[in-house]
Amino acid sequence: MRTILGATVCLSIVLVSGSALAIQRYNSTSLDCAQAQQILREQGAAIFRHASKRVSGMTLYDRYVRNSQSCDYDQYAERATVPTRDNLQCPVLNCQPLSNLDDNWTRFVPHYSL
Repeated sequence: MRTILGATVCLSIVLVSGSALAIQRYNSTSLDCAQAQQILREQGAAIFRHASKRVSGMTLYDRYVRNSQSCDYDQYAERATVPTRDNLQCPVLNCQPLSNLDDNWTRFVPHYSL
């Protein structure tokens, strides 16, 4: 019985960690804006990282998505920008908690996608 329980727990951990590792990571400044947007259209979500302009040696990163369907149930996709090789403010989307809306539904973009 302990062996079956142990195997079940191990399998659960592998499955959960496998899905978390599946997201691709990219250095946004090595991509053109069109390439970054194409990655999100094709993969649904990706992590883009880049060097901070304010703090020397600091790397910034976040998860960016194709649309709100790529977010958790309690989140929505909001417009954001990332620096790319050809555009310092390449338009993308990232997930934000619905609680950020504070009854300001003009920022909610349910049908907007890349």
